Amino acid sequence: MEAHALTIRLTNKVEFPFLVLLISGGHCLLALVRGVSDFLLLGKSLDIAPGDMLDKVARRLSLIRHPECSTMSGGKAVEHLAKQGNRFNFDIKPPLQRAKNCDFSFSGLQHVIDKIIMQKEKEEGIEKGQILSSAADIAAAVQHTAACHIAKRTHRAILFCKQRNLLSQSNAVLVVSGGVASNLYIRKALEIVTNATQCTLLCPPPRLCTDNGIMIAWNGIERLRAGLGILHNIEGVRYEPKCPLGVDISKEVGEAAIKVPRLKMKI
Repeated sequence: MEAHALTIRLTNKVEFPFLVLLISGGHCLLALVRGVSDFLLLGKSLDIAPGDMLDKVARRLSLIRHPECSTMSGGKAVEHLAKQGNRFNFDIKPPLQRAKNCDFSFSGLQHVIDKIIMQKEKEEGIEKGQILSSAADIAAAVQHTAACHIAKRTHRAILFCKQRNLLSQSNAVLVVSGGVASNLYIRKALEIVTNATQCTLLCPPPRLCTDNGIMIAWNGIERLRAGLGILHNIEGVRYEPKCPLGVDISKEVGEAAIKVPRLKMKI
């Protein structure tokens, strides 16, 4: 996670502090990056990650059998097919609308889509595994709902950080990293948020979002330069399978209960 957050500094001159949104197949979190190893966790997914949800929707829609999507990953297939669909044909509410925090949830959205697909299969008289005539509309609806959910939580994180003077009022930077950051529809939703909040949106090149070798190597360079975590003797070192990212202040974010202004998501 630390490597994902710092990769942008390999290609852009980004000074601390900045806000990072990490969205991938395995992770989803918002954190304030105050230094090479200094993070404040503002929110995270309470269940599955957005990339995982999009992949599961793609599998349920059997997009691997679609002639235009057979060679694409699940998330890419949904993004591609969504361009041909009408999201207004399905009214799906974004998750956690009443929760005034920066946490995410995608499992409920996936279950809603599963029910819609099941109903459409009955209406069209087709078996599971066949392509629905409404597949593009479903793809468009789930992508838009996910984009709105991600954008709103990120909007609240920006407002919280500015309210607490954790970010610059006029020169704040939002870095979006991870595989889902390559989804242009979601990126446009985030652009609407950054334009409304006077922030600069930066995304590492896609190859740097997926190549763990480059990311970890750069993270090592950052730590070496900062003189952090350099071991000259490994005796007595304790290993952990999973390490938390920085200090978790998500409860404080929730207690602030910041109301997010409604933005028109014309994408």
